[in-house]
Amino acid sequence: MREKFQIVVRGAGDIATGTIHRLHRCGFSVLALETERPSAIRRYVAFSEAVYEGSWTIEGVEAVRVESLEDALQWQRQGKVPVLIDPGCRCLEQFRPQVLVDGILAKKNLGTRMDMADTVIALGPGFTAGVDAHLVIETMRGHNLGRILTEGTALPNTGVPGVIAGYGKERVIHAPAAGIMKNHSRIGEIVEKGQVIASIDEVPVKATLTGVLRGLLRDGYPVTEGFKIADIDPRESEQKNCFTISDKARCIAGSVLEGILSRSERTPVI
Repeated sequence: MREKFQIVVRGAGDIATGTIHRLHRCGFSVLALETERPSAIRRYVAFSEAVYEGSWTIEGVEAVRVESLEDALQWQRQGKVPVLIDPGCRCLEQFRPQVLVDGILAKKNLGTRMDMADTVIALGPGFTAGVDAHLVIETMRGHNLGRILTEGTALPNTGVPGVIAGYGKERVIHAPAAGIMKNHSRIGEIVEKGQVIASIDEVPVKATLTGVLRGLLRDGYPVTEGFKIADIDPRESEQKNCFTISDKARCIAGSVLEGILSRSERTPVI
């Protein structure tokens, strides 16, 4: 195809959204690829919500669900971020982007290869710089968050969330049983420890601590036991954070932008 997108981003959850938002604001044409049933819990700051809602706006940037590349190009010309249901990257059979970013954060490689674009950048563990991607971005909170790796791998997934206000693993809630989610609370609400915030079929899901319900899986979503379904921020004063891109996502986005520009002398992005 004669007209194409400069950058393709696999995934449009909250971390990938930070990158998509930054690149769009910097003037790049970005196409986001998603699954038919995204499972982001920080849904209010995830462009993946466009898959369900048709469109979704975050900090002044609107994403729109599209059904084809032609449709995507039309919305991109109108200043929107198109979100295409294409988890297998079949659209790349029709064009080669200058940059591909794997922002799925599956903790493993779901098919990304270095030959998919002139510059391939992967976020988090599961990739080796120089093998699966040209660059890998560290996603674990701490001193190295956002560090650009030109060789080696990101730190392995520990299964323990980063500590906020003294709380780590307590912040994240996993499904106590398999079934269908039924929400009793909303993102942004202050919940008390022990409060029932949702149920899975007849099994109650209780808040693990008192704080702001920062993330909650969509109502009606089918889950397996142990599936990540909610996230609580113990800082009750930070309700507004539920509706803006996180510090972590913005840090990673800056590193992706740096990675693209640092390679632009060899593979110009124009």
